[in-house]
Amino acid sequence: MIDVQGHRGCRGLLPENSLPAFKKAIELGVHTLELDVAVTNDNQVIVSHEPFMSRTICKMPTGKPILEHDDMQFNLYQMSHDSIKQFDCGTKTHPRFPDQQLQSVYKPLLSEVFEMAEALNPDIKYNIELKAKPKYDDIYTPKPEVFVNLVLEELKQYKIGKRCNLQSFDLRILEEIKKQDPKMKVALLVDEDENIDLKFLKLSYTPEIISPYFELLDNSIIEQYQEKGIQIIPWTVNDIDDMKRMIDFSVDGIITDYPDLLISLIKS
Repeated sequence: MIDVQGHRGCRGLLPENSLPAFKKAIELGVHTLELDVAVTNDNQVIVSHEPFMSRTICKMPTGKPILEHDDMQFNLYQMSHDSIKQFDCGTKTHPRFPDQQLQSVYKPLLSEVFEMAEALNPDIKYNIELKAKPKYDDIYTPKPEVFVNLVLEELKQYKIGKRCNLQSFDLRILEEIKKQDPKMKVALLVDEDENIDLKFLKLSYTPEIISPYFELLDNSIIEQYQEKGIQIIPWTVNDIDDMKRMIDFSVDGIITDYPDLLISLIKS
């Protein structure tokens, strides 16, 4: 069975990384919620793709747009969650997702997502990306050791570690995860300008999952890693023909902004 993963909830349908998007994804029947996390100034784990208020999706508390020169100025790591909640991140039309159903939403805490999702489906799984880069350390995010610890503590509190995997493009984060929790499932994210084999060899252990940009994949690459017991879960597959191709490749899961389309395709 292909693991249907709702990317940032269901970004094609509702504002990304929001409680309504995660709720909708669960109602559609996804197996896994894919989401991104950053950290607030009081070390709370918050769900957001960027560790700042992106002008692409967010508006000022006044309702005015965030200006281009302010794009990275509203740093979540320097803000409390109360102040973060004042920003509207759901009523601005997304240039890439014109069919998104706009509504006023805020960036929720990871704990809020767990509370809502667990009440709706106690079997739901989570694929959580830690957004980190060396140049962000102690400016936009804590250093890897602290960042990983904060996320793992949340998973322990909700006792959902067995239904989670953690992922990152940053190898330092992936090394830190296994150091702090050897049993945690890990996904190696591979960007579109990276090489799967070369990045895999840089990791000191074998991850349970490799999640590459879907266009990097072909049959031989997938078979090579699946033979080693590694799952292949590509991102972000939104076109029906691309979904069909990934299914034909026998990938283990698909991350998509349109889980409704993927679920309909699988059922047909």
